[in-house]
Amino acid sequence: MTADVLTRWFAAMDSDSPEDVLGMIAPGFRFSIVFGTGGGEARDFAGGREAMEGYLAQREKSVLTHHVLSAATVGSDEHVLGQARRGAAFESTFVAVARIDEDGKVASLMIGRSPLLDIEA
Repeated sequence: MTADVLTRWFAAMDSDSPEDVLGMIAPGFRFSIVFGTGGGEARDFAGGREAMEGYLAQREKSVLTHHVLSAATVGSDEHVLGQARRGAAFESTFVAVARIDEDGKVASLMIGRSPLLDIEA
């Protein structure tokens, strides 16, 4: 499996200090997280560093865990497919793509998640 930066990103998100991801972002960082909740409902968290700080502040700490099922690196892009779980229970399937800059930092990030499609581990 590859996608080393994204794998570290999700490990940090699952920890007691998810704000550690802020040290992984490049100057000019941009992101969008389309957070599907089911029933055709979704919320899009988007922006730069300040918006990521807001996203981190509103999410539950150390509750969900991200399990990467497959990963690939193509040039400067990292791709992962995985499951978010609450304890041992399925919460959602997610996909993430990050463009990594020459310093190994996340320059742009797109994550989509849905609780309506369970891709088995």
